[in-house]
Amino acid sequence: MNPRSTIPVNGVELCVQEFGERGDPGILLIAGAASAMDWWDTEFCERLAAGGRRVVRFDLRDTGESTTYPPGKAGYTGDDLIADAAALVEALGLAPAHLVGISFGSGIAAQVAIRHPELVGALTLLSGSPGSDGLPGPTPEVAKAFSSETEPPDWGDEASVAAYFLDFERLLSGDIPADEERMRRIVHEFFARSKNLASADNHWAAADGGEPRERLSEITVPTLVIHGSRDPLFPPAHGEALAREIPGAQLLIVEGMGHQNPPPETWDEVVPAILGLGRP
Repeated sequence: MNPRSTIPVNGVELCVQEFGERGDPGILLIAGAASAMDWWDTEFCERLAAGGRRVVRFDLRDTGESTTYPPGKAGYTGDDLIADAAALVEALGLAPAHLVGISFGSGIAAQVAIRHPELVGALTLLSGSPGSDGLPGPTPEVAKAFSSETEPPDWGDEASVAAYFLDFERLLSGDIPADEERMRRIVHEFFARSKNLASADNHWAAADGGEPRERLSEITVPTLVIHGSRDPLFPPAHGEALAREIPGAQLLIVEGMGHQNPPPETWDEVVPAILGLGRP
């Protein structure tokens, strides 16, 4: 595993980490909102790399070791986050890249494919949605957790931060029990290296980028939509609708998975599905 490095793009610095061989076809993993790269498990990245891929995970702005802004003062828009992902593909020589995005990151990945089709060779969208119009909403418990009623943790205390994310994982994990040891390890990793954990909430203010839903029909690259059967934030109808909007998209419903980065219990199904898309 290579050490992390910093790549300058669009006037900011983004922290990246690579797995696999430089000459292999590239996969860029795009995290969800307010999430550092660590939520893509190291072992998950290594499994993808073992399939003959150059795998890159990175910290979005305001997460981990990438450029960070004061909490509540996002100095960017959703369009900038989309441009960052496109610029990384170019700067790292990944084109045509297989973009793999989750939730908020799936929206970024789809928009890169629409705006910069020359940079994208394949697309995997996990736990995504084409938009909420006409689709079922989250469970009441999840809606409340994402509201202003939820008290933030003490961002300077690792135990408080771990408890906070554990609560969210339990809420979002569907029928697959949250692995407390795994969650604490991931929190420990990003807690130790993040510049300002509270700044990650800036993503919610910057989440207004993106094209109208109808432009999803312009995506022409091989596309795989992966969705948990027990997703309490975006119920499966969101994944089904997203797959319908993109010509030729495949749909994989993962039994028992919630709204979460694929847990180890799903890797035997999810990893081959990703590797089987696009170039061999």
